[in-house]
Amino acid sequence: MLHGYTNGLPLALWSESIISPIMETLYPHHLRGLTRRDFLKLSGVALLSLFLSPFDLQPIAPEGILDLETELSIGRILENKVTLYDRPSFSGKVLKMYWKDLVLPITAITIGDSEPAHNRIWYEMNHEGFVHSGSVQPVKVSLNPVLDSIPDTGQLVEVTVPYTDAVWSPWRPGSTAYRLYYGTTYWIKKVIVDEKGKSWYRIFDDHWGYYYYADATHLKPITPNELRPISSNVKSEEKRLEVRLSEQVVVAYEADTPVFITRVSTGARFSDGDFRTKRGRFMTNRKRPSRHMTTGDHAAPNSYDLPGVPWVCYLTRSGVSFHGTFWHNDFGKPRSHGCINCSTPAARWIYRWTDPVVPYDKEYLSDKTGTQVDII
Repeated sequence: MLHGYTNGLPLALWSESIISPIMETLYPHHLRGLTRRDFLKLSGVALLSLFLSPFDLQPIAPEGILDLETELSIGRILENKVTLYDRPSFSGKVLKMYWKDLVLPITAITIGDSEPAHNRIWYEMNHEGFVHSGSVQPVKVSLNPVLDSIPDTGQLVEVTVPYTDAVWSPWRPGSTAYRLYYGTTYWIKKVIVDEKGKSWYRIFDDHWGYYYYADATHLKPITPNELRPISSNVKSEEKRLEVRLSEQVVVAYEADTPVFITRVSTGARFSDGDFRTKRGRFMTNRKRPSRHMTTGDHAAPNSYDLPGVPWVCYLTRSGVSFHGTFWHNDFGKPRSHGCINCSTPAARWIYRWTDPVVPYDKEYLSDKTGTQVDII
């Protein structure tokens, strides 16, 4: 169910393309007819308003558009404490608090107050009240058949439940190693069946080099077709990504035509340092479909330990990259340690569209060339 009005139009009359649960990405069919010159004329509110504009006259292509009935069904609370309000506004009446990793039905979406301007989307949770969308990850629960065997090169998988607790040993199910979240990706090396008949996949940790195990039904093997390159007929030199820091968006161009735009979160300044994303020209010559990202000092105020970060396209040797993001849903403002945070679907699109193409069975690829990236 959809609630609210914006620009004088009931949301129920709006196209699905602007009320998808991610609320940050426009695909080629949305951008048809626009040129790079058109984009250069847009800035600030004018550019961001593209994400809150009706596309009723545009055809809805199936690729990249999420179905509300199936995709926007439940949400995972992302922060330690999240406030539930009686209306979609931070000035509303506080009803209660939700806690991290609580999973509830998303029963409606709406446009809230003009602030925060970068993200006005709110979710109604369980018919109880409203939570700002930046603190909720839309998720699904999908159980998967178990593979009989794993290729010698390993198998790439993704988590298809809100979260699953990986353990150090199937024979010690209480020995939690990591909590793995929806949309994250991992390389599995073996399937194990315990004495109770439960199947586990053995996951190789690409950062620390050790193994842990996760419920096999919670991990979906990714097929070659799901990683099929996008626009493979377009010459490599005609592809280009533009990261616009002031608007917090990434635009993909084929020749002079924009074919993709997504809201992102680039680097920010924190109490422990300045991590703002640097301007310049780069290229996506190193890529990997999964990476355990962590800081060296876990006692630092803004430290992180994030296994399974999906769809990584590196820009610098220091590790600045495009990648999927499962720890926030608040794109449109700087908040990273220098990387370019994207929604997981947007990061996968960039991974598939950019060069070089990573072979399906490869965990990592480094090449001399890649897709040009201008950070401006």
